[in-house]
Amino acid sequence: MKIPISVLVVIYKLNGEVLLIERADKANFWQSVTGSVDSVDEDLRLAAAREVLEETGIDVQSLPAGSLQDMDHQIEYEIYPQWRHRYAPGVTRNTEHWFSLLVPDDTQVQLAPREHVAYEWLPFTEAAKKCFSPSNGEALLRLFSARQSITD
Repeated sequence: MKIPISVLVVIYKLNGEVLLIERADKANFWQSVTGSVDSVDEDLRLAAAREVLEETGIDVQSLPAGSLQDMDHQIEYEIYPQWRHRYAPGVTRNTEHWFSLLVPDDTQVQLAPREHVAYEWLPFTEAAKKCFSPSNGEALLRLFSARQSITD
């Protein structure tokens, strides 16, 4: 059974492009990297790095220190009915913790074919519109809003 605590990792480049991946189990469901913790006491940063490696082949450990950032934001949302069977009976809500990961322009992506079938690098505004989850789109916009205020 899955634990209803998860991470969302927005992977992006300095030029404002964001990586979106299409789910294998639902056509046209585009998203950032997401995944549940493996245990209730798993460190969220480690869970984020693990999910990035599993879903994209990107090894956070090989990137410069500080590439993976905790966005210090979490949301609680209702689990889609078609995915509730993965959780204990009666579990209907999940708490998701947001992270960002800055990668070099030449970063190669190797998808886990059982989980995702395609990927795209898109400008963040376009990516935010394409995400099937409104909160995923919100995470992208929040990240780039924060980045813009730092560079102003």
